[in-house]
Amino acid sequence: MLFNSYHFFIFFPVVVSAYFLLPNKYRTLWLLFASCLFYAAFIPAYLLILFFLIVVDYFSGKVIEETEGARRYRYLLASIIANGGVLFFFKYFNFFNENVATLARFLHWNYSIGFLSIALPIGLSFHTFQSLSYVIEVYRKKQKAERNFLSYALYVMFFPQLVAGPIERPQNLLHQFYERHFFEYERFTRGLQRMLFGFVKKMLIADNLAIYVNAVYSHHSLYSGMTLFVALIFFAIELYCDFSGYADIAIGSADAMGFRLMENFKFPYSATTITEFWRKWHISLSGWIRDYIFTPLAFQWRSFSKIGVIGALLCSFAFVGLWHGASWNYVFFGFLHGVILSVEFLTSRLRRSISLLIPSWASECFGRFYTFLFWCFSLAFFRAGTFGEAVSIIFRAFQGIINLIGSALLSIAERSIQPILPSLRVMEPLTTNRGHEYILFFSIILFLFILIEWIDRKWGLIQGISKLPIVVRWFIYLSLILGIMNFGVTEEIPFIYFQF
Repeated sequence: MLFNSYHFFIFFPVVVSAYFLLPNKYRTLWLLFASCLFYAAFIPAYLLILFFLIVVDYFSGKVIEETEGARRYRYLLASIIANGGVLFFFKYFNFFNENVATLARFLHWNYSIGFLSIALPIGLSFHTFQSLSYVIEVYRKKQKAERNFLSYALYVMFFPQLVAGPIERPQNLLHQFYERHFFEYERFTRGLQRMLFGFVKKMLIADNLAIYVNAVYSHHSLYSGMTLFVALIFFAIELYCDFSGYADIAIGSADAMGFRLMENFKFPYSATTITEFWRKWHISLSGWIRDYIFTPLAFQWRSFSKIGVIGALLCSFAFVGLWHGASWNYVFFGFLHGVILSVEFLTSRLRRSISLLIPSWASECFGRFYTFLFWCFSLAFFRAGTFGEAVSIIFRAFQGIINLIGSALLSIAERSIQPILPSLRVMEPLTTNRGHEYILFFSIILFLFILIEWIDRKWGLIQGISKLPIVVRWFIYLSLILGIMNFGVTEEIPFIYFQF
């Protein structure tokens, strides 16, 4: 079930109302039933996959806690193989098979294994990682094995964050299913407000920008370099608003019932380095990779000093890319970020020394510009269909910027901006006699995005608005609701990260 569907606008009030009306002892069962219904709205049969992993990891956690020595590791390994095997079968088998078949053709081997025609279960990577975090934490003796099967099942199935995170840790979420939650008006309204801003990000900003982005990427060879560059910028904003919008709705819907989910974003586009960016972007995934992949690898390779750290970074971020999808585009996207993180690690002292020689505001502005621009260009590998298409888009977009800068300098020399106007025809994908209206519309969309981020970073979006007079508050809420209804994309478009 999509958050931005009419079904959810019926489902959510019913679930929350029943949750507070039911006796406490039935609430876990009710939420588990509701979560199963929520997931079954996609493909009901895939509930069996979730239940298989739930049973495996529930008993693995109990056995691991009750045993000592090498047997504990074998049970952990069995759980990892079960989870990884399901993920490999549904998400990576065809990718692996295609690459083996390509190698076999090159070496003239006889290879005839066919491809699977199966749909990827929604959010499989998310709930697989959440299940693995539980088993690993039990193995590390940082979490007691859960004895209540229903509570553990709900930990994996909890509908607000079931299909696109945040990827919760057992220490944060499991104990909350034993807490008694009372209806609190302030908390409930705060949750609804958070959900509203999530819907604004998704339906009003992300889905409208997607119209432009999809048009450009579908026929990228037809458009100018500047149009491609604008598409790169728009996709970066679309992806952020789509994914953080989901997180806002998930956190808000959980908050309305009294549950606390971790924050998944912390103003990533304010980062001044790629290292800082990954501490602010998809925090639950980057934290998972840090704790369960990077740190163990860096520890194992500690004798290699800096080379060991760089190796751990490259492996970890290649894995981040592969987590996103079964494509060499994604692997290269992750590896590219691993390379930049390694460069930042090696040059940290040099950069600190340079920053002391220039004003802090200049250093900060340059850092944000470099970080955001690198992220936008790297997303070409994330969004484009093939590696060649991504390289072509990046090259032509960069060429468009160089041409624009050259035209601007020439225009300044001639004391006129008229010569550069033809190169600013960035509304090519929406070319009609209403071009000026499109420019105005997208300008308003971008202004709304910047305004929301600025207010949220400076005062806190909900906290800042809550301090305003009640008439002003309701004017803002009603304006946003009407904005979604009149200018938002009301078609049930899946969130981008559902495919992962």
